[in-house]
Amino acid sequence: MELILVVFYSYLSGSILFGLILTKFFGGLDVRKIGSGNIGATNVLRTGNKYLAGATLILDILKGYIPVVITQYYFSEYVQLSALLAFLGHIFPLWVKFKGGKGVATYLGILFALSYSLSFLFIFTWLVVSLIFKYSSVSSIFSSLTIFVVTFFRENVIKSFSSSLNVGEDIRLILFIFFILMLFTHRKNVLNLKNKTEQKIKL
Repeated sequence: MELILVVFYSYLSGSILFGLILTKFFGGLDVRKIGSGNIGATNVLRTGNKYLAGATLILDILKGYIPVVITQYYFSEYVQLSALLAFLGHIFPLWVKFKGGKGVATYLGILFALSYSLSFLFIFTWLVVSLIFKYSSVSSIFSSLTIFVVTFFRENVIKSFSSSLNVGEDIRLILFIFFILMLFTHRKNVLNLKNKTEQKIKL
């Protein structure tokens, strides 16, 4: 029963389409018909409404953070499963024929639940790469790779200075899975980069 409950609320939380809901409700637009067609904050920003983009970013972070924190508190043995299902809920939401977003903000929310140090490392890396290359996709892929590599080689070091690492088990496998999924969700962006048609972001 506990497993079913964790699966239900983790996937359900991740599958809430905040980008689509906010742009339709407040802007009368379908974000799927704008820019890249993605439902995430970066594409919402392309509508020209920074406030909706900011709200989408925050809510997408929270929908990854909240279910994992709940699971940590009540069903700690299912934390990694909860994290994975929240992420899968975002990229494969039932409500729009399993065509969701790329999962970057939701991934960040999950990181906040697992480790503040890792989440701030992700943000720092994302911002630096964005300032250099101006591509959200490159920043997201490189940042998720950085998190995995740092955790893989330095997990003992991270634990020594990060009291916020709330998971008592090895999280390297789940971070590797997230990196692979991040590559999957950005596969079109990688192709666009190869063809030099990828859209840059304005910071």
